[in-house]
Amino acid sequence: MALSKSERKQRIHRRIRKVSSGTAERPRLSVFRSNSAIYAQVINDVEGVTLASVSSRDKNLAEVKGSKSEIATAVGKAIAEKCKEAGIEKVAFDRGGNLYHGRVKALADGAREAGLNF
Repeated sequence: MALSKSERKQRIHRRIRKVSSGTAERPRLSVFRSNSAIYAQVINDVEGVTLASVSSRDKNLAEVKGSKSEIATAVGKAIAEKCKEAGIEKVAFDRGGNLYHGRVKALADGAREAGLNF
């Protein structure tokens, strides 16, 4: 029997998480995409601590107008700025089981534009 879309995504996410984990030197940039919003967290998996987080629902990003991809780019730039404030320059990108396409790619490109390396 074929997998549902959510089961397939969960399987891909588990496979990705087997090989990627965040450390103090190179934390993990985790992306969660819902139908209406996009969220990004920078996580140190060794200590189990979220170092920074941004979402398209934040008050300072709520006034950003445009397509969902443009909003995702703004979220990527915002997470990169928060990382720079915290002294983080390199991260491991975790796309969360989503394809590297559309809003996930826009977030990654926005973070790279703002100076984050991954």
